[in-house]
Amino acid sequence: MGDLTLITGGARSGKSAFAEHLATQAALPVTYIATLDPLDDEMRDRVARHRARRPASWRTVEAGADLAAAACEVPDAEMLLLDCVAVWISNRLLALRDDEPTPAVLAPFEETLTRDVAAFLDVVSARRGPSIVVTNEVGDGVVPPYALGRAYRDLLGRVNQQVSRAAERAYLIVAGRPLELPPPFC
Repeated sequence: MGDLTLITGGARSGKSAFAEHLATQAALPVTYIATLDPLDDEMRDRVARHRARRPASWRTVEAGADLAAAACEVPDAEMLLLDCVAVWISNRLLALRDDEPTPAVLAPFEETLTRDVAAFLDVVSARRGPSIVVTNEVGDGVVPPYALGRAYRDLLGRVNQQVSRAAERAYLIVAGRPLELPPPFC
């Protein structure tokens, strides 16, 4: 049913702009699911720039912790654009208020994330309209020297794989250029 496209890449690679381009090309009404909680002036400026770039006709839904509930707010035949999974996971991880999460904390947390993402993907797959999900690729760099950074990298990598397996198409954006990825191997 629902057609899902995943867009990933590094910071400032052009992921959001490419996702917005694809959404515009669909010639459907668009609902933008935002995950960023602008906590400081830099983030508020970033949100303002993103909003200014999007057509005024696009509706915005704030995701909060529940992606599936946010996706349910998108009319069935509209384009759903979620930007971005990486920020959503960061918000959820920081809500633990634990700079050195142990495996005992992370294991149930990851189970919850996996269930929450599965619930979101269930909503997306039941939709008639297409969906685009933006995320960051953070596993290409140096292993973070602190526990929270390693937990974030690992959690995001596994969630990205979960979304990718459900997607009909996936793109890696490098220096503003989209590279279409082959289907997953499993």
